[in-house]
Amino acid sequence: MMRLRHGSKAIRLAMTAAILLSGPASAETRNAEPPKEATMTRIHVIVGHATLSATLDDTPAGRDFATLLPLELVLSDYHATEKVADLPRKLDTTDAPARYTPKAGDITYYAPWGNLAIFQKPFQTSRGLVRLGAFDGPIDALLKDGAIPVRIEVAE
Repeated sequence: MMRLRHGSKAIRLAMTAAILLSGPASAETRNAEPPKEATMTRIHVIVGHATLSATLDDTPAGRDFATLLPLELVLSDYHATEKVADLPRKLDTTDAPARYTPKAGDITYYAPWGNLAIFQKPFQTSRGLVRLGAFDGPIDALLKDGAIPVRIEVAE
C-alpha cells in the first residue's frame, strides 16, 4: 500500500473526482422533508370518577391501538398481576420485538390472544407481549379486585 502525503497530487485528483462525480444536489434531495419527531399519543383511562393519564408509544402497535379509541372495556384480573380485556380486532405488531419484560404501569398487547394487558406489577419476559405505552403516574384506581369497567380515550 502506498502512503500519500496530505498535499499529494493523488489526493487532490481523488477529491476533485469525488466532487465532480457527486454532481449537483437533485430537487428530490433538496426538498426532502426533515426527519419527523416521534409523536406520542396521550390518552386517558377513565375508571369511575378517576381519570388516569397515559402515553402511547410511537410504534405501529401504539398508533394502531390509538385508532380504536374511544373504547369501553371491562378489565378483569389475570393472576393478580395484570388487568386484561379483549380488543375488537388484532393490532399491527410490525417491527415489534418478539418478547417484552413488563413493569408495573405498562400498557401492553398480548398478540397471541389479541388482548389488552395493563400490568399492576412487574412480570417475567413474555413472548408475544408488545408494549403499547405506560401510565404517567399511579394506577391506584385500577388496583381493585374483580372486573372494572373503563373508558379509554385520546386526551384532548
